[in-house]
Amino acid sequence: MAELHVELVAADRKVWSGEATIVLARTKSGDIGIQAGHTPVLGVLESDPVTIRQADGTTVIAAVHGGFLSFADNKLSLLAEVAELADEIDVERAERALNAAKADAEAGAARRASVRLQAAASR
Repeated sequence: MAELHVELVAADRKVWSGEATIVLARTKSGDIGIQAGHTPVLGVLESDPVTIRQADGTTVIAAVHGGFLSFADNKLSLLAEVAELADEIDVERAERALNAAKADAEAGAARRASVRLQAAASR
């Protein structure tokens, strides 16, 4: 299967870079799957896990919070406000953050913590 080059970048660092067979993400327009040869697209990312499937069968999951995705010439750029790989997520810290956000009725913070937990559960 053909591959595309993927760059996942957060505001403060390059999170992941490599080749993938498909990337699944959620945008303001809905869920999208990008494979090599996809038509060029620009989208606004929602806070949600992003799934990157590699040719060797491994999967990379990242919690992504806001930003943009851009695909052209078999290159996908995910430019996130905040992003972290599932392996980097401290589950206990994310659970505490979720509970605190719920107690303070902070919907945005609760969503971010929930996405982190979803990504961590996928590893």
